[in-house]
Amino acid sequence: MSIKAFFISLILFIGYIQYSSAQGYLKRNGQEIVNDNGPFLLRSIGSGNWMIQEGYMMQSTEVNVNTHTQFRKKLSSIIGEQKTEEFYTYWLNNQFTKADLDSMKSWGFNAIRPALHYKWFTLPIEEEKRSSNGELENTWLPKGFEILDSIVKWCKANEMYVIFDMHGTPGGQGKDANINDYNPELPSLWESEDNQKKLIALWKEIAKRYKNESWVGGYELINEPNWNVDGTGNQNGCNCSDNKALWDMHLKLIKAIRTIDNNHLIFISGNCWGNNYNGIENHEVTISDNNIALTFHKYWNSNDQGAISSWLEMRAKYNLPIWMSESGENSNQWFSDAINLFESNNIGWSWWPVKKGRLNNIFRVITPQSYIDLLNSWGDGQVPLNSEQTYNAVMDYAKAQKVENCIVGKDVIFAMMHNGKPELTKPFLDHEINTWIQCADFDLGNEGYAYHDVVSQNIHQGEVKWIPWNNGNKYRNDGIDIGQEDETYYVGWTEDGEWLQYTLTIPEDGLYQFKLKSSGNIGELVLKSNDKVISDIIPSGSTNKEVKWEISKTDNIKLSKGTIKLRLFITKGGSNIQSFCISPM
Repeated sequence: MSIKAFFISLILFIGYIQYSSAQGYLKRNGQEIVNDNGPFLLRSIGSGNWMIQEGYMMQSTEVNVNTHTQFRKKLSSIIGEQKTEEFYTYWLNNQFTKADLDSMKSWGFNAIRPALHYKWFTLPIEEEKRSSNGELENTWLPKGFEILDSIVKWCKANEMYVIFDMHGTPGGQGKDANINDYNPELPSLWESEDNQKKLIALWKEIAKRYKNESWVGGYELINEPNWNVDGTGNQNGCNCSDNKALWDMHLKLIKAIRTIDNNHLIFISGNCWGNNYNGIENHEVTISDNNIALTFHKYWNSNDQGAISSWLEMRAKYNLPIWMSESGENSNQWFSDAINLFESNNIGWSWWPVKKGRLNNIFRVITPQSYIDLLNSWGDGQVPLNSEQTYNAVMDYAKAQKVENCIVGKDVIFAMMHNGKPELTKPFLDHEINTWIQCADFDLGNEGYAYHDVVSQNIHQGEVKWIPWNNGNKYRNDGIDIGQEDETYYVGWTEDGEWLQYTLTIPEDGLYQFKLKSSGNIGELVLKSNDKVISDIIPSGSTNKEVKWEISKTDNIKLSKGTIKLRLFITKGGSNIQSFCISPM
């Protein structure tokens, strides 16, 4: 390298370092979250099942193993504590890694919200020693802090923020035990002063260790409180009228943290899974500190402006930033609509979670058969697998969580990250003529632009809940209904007026033959190119069997050279369509 080239490289490197370090701490500026470069919109994902195992993500709720501690106790009773420790060591080291975070960075996310369980950091109060005057001691466990050290290091390398989310507090913060590891046989956070002191001490210890880390974006003090804290609500605190105990707890935590750390943004969460802020208007917590923000969570409701109007009013009333710190568990269409709603109103967001064994995550875990067999053996009246089989099964499940063993949900990523352009579409794969194109490989994009389906998202209305947007629940998280036969996917449950779009490159002007593999009841479709009908009615189905495929041929389809948007428009539903091929005549 020449001296000139060296100095140019050095100048560029110094500029990069200055730019990197210039971002600084996240902080409140009126109603906005900002850093040294100005307003900052958080685009984050929660780590989910990594440090606090939830029953639905462990797929064990149907066998009545719902919480982190229940799962661990069940495992330990079969394989012993030593093997259980081996499993959890492997799980913590592999379920979420720098490779996961690197991928998130490459896709456009700028933050991670790891869900913390206090048990990785300190002992439960039932296991702690007490001093001679009866005060609870605090034993600090190294594993949890080692994990946080790693996350901070990874975030620095990627120039991403990490927001510590206390998902499982000492004693548990809600009746919804699955999400916070609450044990009804022991006092909750709200029923025990010792548990509250333990939480305060833990946040002080976290603050002491990370107070000077600028890539730590902030502290979310209590995730989704859901408790009848004032006796006026339901068991999950959804009708509590003043929530005084909740706001008092937040105030104690804020004051404790500020004795150590004045750098970091602190996030406050309401009752009823983070959404009931009753009573806060009469409490000093909103004016106790000049560097706080309010959070809310959003699941399964509509994505019109009215759905967030109360949060916008709170932002203005208290002159505080708001952050939608958890959402997800829906279709790509719902994801896209929700994120467009948030960002158009200058609200940052965090999705939930990074990975699990369903279609609606950026990483999809393929559940090994050995783990399915294990869960089945835990059912009522079943004989549990022996120690060796159980250990092998949970280790198989842990290995399946590794990033290299997961399926990347590129349709989910596209829905979340196409930056406020609902009309944008992109090829799912690079399709070519003279080859069979799987019908399930339609373009990436929103309903009405890449496809049309009668149901494309799940919005709870009254008693109507859990509407499937993909009736086959295979392959993709879009509204199209996709089934599976062996290693092949097909589009089924078709209805009149539905359609799918494929981006194709046509090499020459001319006449082409269209071949279609279909099955099921008799149906019909037409082809459209750039929204113009280019074929007569094409029959589909007629085998009257779901996956007994027949090939139909249609000649003299006129196509023009260049890139086209080909749509398979279903004029009569009822058939299943597996694949098609276009070839010159």
